[in-house]
Amino acid sequence: MIKRSLKQISDMIPIHNDITSFNEIEINGVSIDSRKIESGNLFIPFKGENSDGHKFVEESLKKGAAAALWQKDVPNPPTHLPILVVEDCLVALQELARGYRRQLPVKVVGITGSNGKTTTKDMTASLLSTTYNVQKTEGNYNNHIGLPLTVLGLKENTEIAVLEMGMSGRGEIEFLTKLASPDAVVITNIGESHLLDLGSREGIAEAKLEILQGLKEGGLAVLHGDEPLLMERINKNKGNINVLTFGRTNRNDFFPTEIIQLDQGNRFMINKSSEIFELPVLGTHNILNAIAAMIIAQYFDVPFNKINEGLTNVKLTNMRMEFSVGSHGEKIINDAYNASPTSMMAAIELVSNLKGYERIILVLGDMLELGPEEEQYHRQIGEGLNPNKIDFVFTFGKLAEHIAAGARSSLGRQRVFSFTDKKELIKALEQHVNNNTLVLVKASRGMKLEEIVTSLQK
Repeated sequence: MIKRSLKQISDMIPIHNDITSFNEIEINGVSIDSRKIESGNLFIPFKGENSDGHKFVEESLKKGAAAALWQKDVPNPPTHLPILVVEDCLVALQELARGYRRQLPVKVVGITGSNGKTTTKDMTASLLSTTYNVQKTEGNYNNHIGLPLTVLGLKENTEIAVLEMGMSGRGEIEFLTKLASPDAVVITNIGESHLLDLGSREGIAEAKLEILQGLKEGGLAVLHGDEPLLMERINKNKGNINVLTFGRTNRNDFFPTEIIQLDQGNRFMINKSSEIFELPVLGTHNILNAIAAMIIAQYFDVPFNKINEGLTNVKLTNMRMEFSVGSHGEKIINDAYNASPTSMMAAIELVSNLKGYERIILVLGDMLELGPEEEQYHRQIGEGLNPNKIDFVFTFGKLAEHIAAGARSSLGRQRVFSFTDKKELIKALEQHVNNNTLVLVKASRGMKLEEIVTSLQK
């Protein structure tokens, strides 16, 4: 993490007060949460509509913070303490991260996409870690605050940083990629998330392609080659970058030649190697995420035998195809971190093809931020269910009622249950599970369906 004197910090960002008497104080890392201050931190307070972090500056210094920023328009900064007055605390955080990034010799991999970016980030970091000192974005620190904090948390000896870049609108990915200055980037796919903000899949594709604007000259762009919205645009605006594609079809640079679905993962081969790869992650769509990560690993000269080692040991962020067992012996796949029509259909395809279960149950919740056609997207999920492979559907939420309506047309009314109360859903669901049941739980993050998983496990 960043370790600099206050004098060095003042050379990296504009300071509006005299800090001469505090020049030699050294900060060790940064924090924006006064409750989580560690010794030596630079505390960065944010001024919001309902709260003001400046109230906690003195408390943070008493807890061990070495110094703190102070926004210029906030009155009465404590002049007797190591305070750095800046124009805007958020901008100062971002510019400090930008300056620190310039000083580090670290290579950066930037990853974005509508679905699968966190999984691909985890896989990429795992593969690269077989050969390099690697750090990655933790949790959901992938926005205009989280990414700068991740950059400032990089160690001086980190060789490769794998940074996830999220967005809700145009211009956000451009900002993040120009701050991170990646050597290689991945766009996992173009889905329907953020249709509410961007209006169309074409708009989403253009927003995701902003990641190229920060890519170093001659760097590598890894793209989902089966997505025409990406390929049409990259072929028109390629510039001085290298492009490699992955996908299901043989028109891509990298593609799977054989896939064997296992109880809790996959075994597969690709066109570029004779190795048989083991991936302890469910879902054939995750093989594509793995192949994108493999391309990045190859770019950094990781051999295929090391790649196989990295895949075998990959650990995904929680609530992404997370396998567990319930209190009745039922098997649960917790994929409740997020959802879009593309990712929900992929998860349903996965469980539909798993063998050895007496009963397969879907627990599906609202998919958010889909724009004016959101009801139709939900209904299509239900209408597309195979009655020979899915036994029961339980839905939670107002939008998910449209999944239930579609499911009644495909499965019949007796096999579909719709709820707006989680406790009632759980009570009904428990009547249908046994040790030969597989339950898939999936919805957008805001629906908090992991609470259903926790209840089943109890």
